[in-house]
Amino acid sequence: MMAKKRLILKPTGKRKTTTTKSPCRIKEVTRKVKEPVCLMLWGRAAGRCEFGGCNKPLWKSTVTQELVNIAQKAHIWAFSSDGPRGNKGIPKKKLNELNNLLLVCHECHQKIDKERDGGKYTVALLQSMKAEHERRIEIVTGVHPKKKSQIVLYWSNIGDHPSLLNYADTAEALFPLHYPVDDRPIFLGTPDSTVRDLDSAFWTREVESLKFKFEQRVRVPYGTRGIPHLSVFALAPQPLLILLGTLMTDIPKGEVFQLHREPQGWKWPARARAPDFQVIEPMDTTGAPALVLSMSGSITDDRIKKVLGDKAAIWTVTIPKPNNDFTKSRRQLAEFRALMRPLLDKIKSVHGQTAPLNIFPATSVAIAVELGRVRMPKADMTWLVYDQVNKLGGFIPAIKIEEQETNNATQQGAKE
Repeated sequence: MMAKKRLILKPTGKRKTTTTKSPCRIKEVTRKVKEPVCLMLWGRAAGRCEFGGCNKPLWKSTVTQELVNIAQKAHIWAFSSDGPRGNKGIPKKKLNELNNLLLVCHECHQKIDKERDGGKYTVALLQSMKAEHERRIEIVTGVHPKKKSQIVLYWSNIGDHPSLLNYADTAEALFPLHYPVDDRPIFLGTPDSTVRDLDSAFWTREVESLKFKFEQRVRVPYGTRGIPHLSVFALAPQPLLILLGTLMTDIPKGEVFQLHREPQGWKWPARARAPDFQVIEPMDTTGAPALVLSMSGSITDDRIKKVLGDKAAIWTVTIPKPNNDFTKSRRQLAEFRALMRPLLDKIKSVHGQTAPLNIFPATSVAIAVELGRVRMPKADMTWLVYDQVNKLGGFIPAIKIEEQETNNATQQGAKE
């Protein structure tokens, strides 16, 4: 019988493996980012997604809020030459360095790498997103811990248009001098009000609402530990803005912001030339005293005399070219406060303590509030503040701020 030949397979020492094109398999060894770079990336991004407009926290689940690392490292110049945006001309050793990496969430990572060439997510765009995010983080974390500020939002109907404010639009304006105490601002407005300035009850209702809410939401909560720095954002008829300022006369730590048209937003422009204030005193001071703020628009004397008579003594504070976007800096507000305190004293010395001062404002939000802030409740004249209502034919009496009133007292509507 012929013996069967046995085939013996000898091990070669190497194990042959099959390759796969699964996107889930990547060459971790070659793509691995060094730990110091990872730590620096996390620090520069503050653990948040760097894609513009996302800012998602990457240290917790967005569903269960459990602590979990959901961060991904995205390459700006692709790691592989045929990846999104490619890497032509970029040295291989540069691809895993800090400047070429974005800390992102899975959703944003998929979005920027969806197209083979990156599509609309170009290298320049991703670089700008990274730079903007990391610059913002540096500013926020560089603020002194004691520079916390409580955001206060106040609005009231202006004509037929309700004025609504929100935290997101205002918080950014605080930096770099201050930052919000938390993400819950104090609301002083009446967003659901159906009353307009044409209604006889408007001023009485709005005055009472503002004073009550300021007392309950600012003074009472902070009464035992002191009111912190306030950052005030407001959109309302100017008499109410002036009243808001009078409620803050004993709160020295506060800042009033202005909504700008150009550039748009609440943040003070980095470079803007603010016009100088001018004071025009009356030639004849025998009539009823009037303080006119002719800044956002021109107020002619005939409009004042229509209300107070031909002998009205008109004290005017104006700027060379009145316009509705003239308030441009913190310094400008400080100059206005410095101007108004001695001017109010001079008007009182000329007309006497008992004469009411009629105020006709055509100015910015911030200036109106600052006018109220410089008032001295126990020393200044009674203020009668007017509002321009075109449908009623011009200036109408709006609110009355009595000499003896303090921030906790009650101002009565001028029509009462």
